[in-house]
Amino acid sequence: MAPRRQPDPAHDLFGPPEAPPPPPVSAEGAPLAERLRPRSLAEVVGQDQLLGEAGSITRMLARGSLASMILWGPPGVGKTTIARLLAEAADLSFVSLSAVFSGVADLKRAFDEARQRRRMGRRTLLFVDEIHRFNRAQQDGFLPVVEDGTVVLIGATTENPSFALNGALLSRCQVMVLKRLEGAGLQALLARAEAEAGRPLPLDDAAREVLLAMADGDGRYLLNLAEQLQALPDPTPLDPAGLSQLLAKRAALYDKDREEHYNLISALHKSLRGSDPDAGLYWFARMILGGEDPRYIARRLARFAAEDVGLADPTALPAALAAWESYERLGSPEGELALAQLVVHLATAPKSNAVYVAWKAAQAAARETGSLAPPAHILNAPTKMMRELGYGAGYAYDHDAEDAFSGQNYFPDGMARPRYYTPAGRGAEAEIAARLAEWAKRRR
Repeated sequence: MAPRRQPDPAHDLFGPPEAPPPPPVSAEGAPLAERLRPRSLAEVVGQDQLLGEAGSITRMLARGSLASMILWGPPGVGKTTIARLLAEAADLSFVSLSAVFSGVADLKRAFDEARQRRRMGRRTLLFVDEIHRFNRAQQDGFLPVVEDGTVVLIGATTENPSFALNGALLSRCQVMVLKRLEGAGLQALLARAEAEAGRPLPLDDAAREVLLAMADGDGRYLLNLAEQLQALPDPTPLDPAGLSQLLAKRAALYDKDREEHYNLISALHKSLRGSDPDAGLYWFARMILGGEDPRYIARRLARFAAEDVGLADPTALPAALAAWESYERLGSPEGELALAQLVVHLATAPKSNAVYVAWKAAQAAARETGSLAPPAHILNAPTKMMRELGYGAGYAYDHDAEDAFSGQNYFPDGMARPRYYTPAGRGAEAEIAARLAEWAKRRR
């Protein structure tokens, strides 16, 4: 009879004992991006604001007080790598979960094991990838274990935490913003790839720049492209045309119902407000290529025509509606030209938000004054009793007055005459301003 196995205390407390760090993988065993994964925080590129000498995380580690945090940034900039290296630098057990594949049972198990480790004198860094995919109730589950120090939570997300995460969870975590990788960081990754392979990539200088642009700030994607190039049997350097023919271009980062959607429509709106037709066309094109519904853009452009152009160019709003209708009749891609024409029209039009400001002020006054009645002289008097009560008495028919302007008061009795609409004095509103000034003089 075989001897009975003695229980392993670590196994009984925590489930299977933590595996030691895996040995370095062979060139045949992992993708290039995995083989070149940084071994220390100093090797992470492009995030000096966090990991440089004066970086936020560097100072945190120097104080010996690693706080729970949310790593927010685009794909391929090192969020997972930073979390792993933070656990190593702070001497914490590293536990990783993905919100895509994990549920309540997985969270409970991770929390229970972290509590057991803590009783044994060892703390846990719990890394949760795509943390924004947990619902609000699941996010609330992190609160007690973060508050009492059971885990140091490192959440990774590509979504704006202000929109994607509970306020209660955000109040207990510091948000660390990771930037998309720029030229220097991407060049450093290519240099490491070439050093690992022992030969340069088969690219001329122009093609190398195209390759960097293809990556669109994503280091992992860049290394995947580099690995494809390293596998080419012909070492002859490629030019940009040859490179583009060989590699598929990465789709632009865009999500029609998340933050990038709002970022790009904001960029389009503010470019038009700033009277920059070229920038407006660029952001319009970015949204169309990202798959945005042109009808949504048409609706926002119509709003812009009323809000930011207004009566400085009275043709702007009809032009917006005409472009919208043209798109509905023509569809894509022909109808997009009508919207492009509208973008240029709105960008080059004189600007005025005077009506927008006046409308807001009028709404505020209406809320404040409540149920004040109109003055009697502008009330209709269809019955004898209403005429006897003075309805309509003294009303001046403006068309009978000089220049069709009587100057009567149309506000409630006892209400001081306000000024809501002040023309901007640009474009067609310059003429409106002159007329209003003359009427104000007559009214006085």
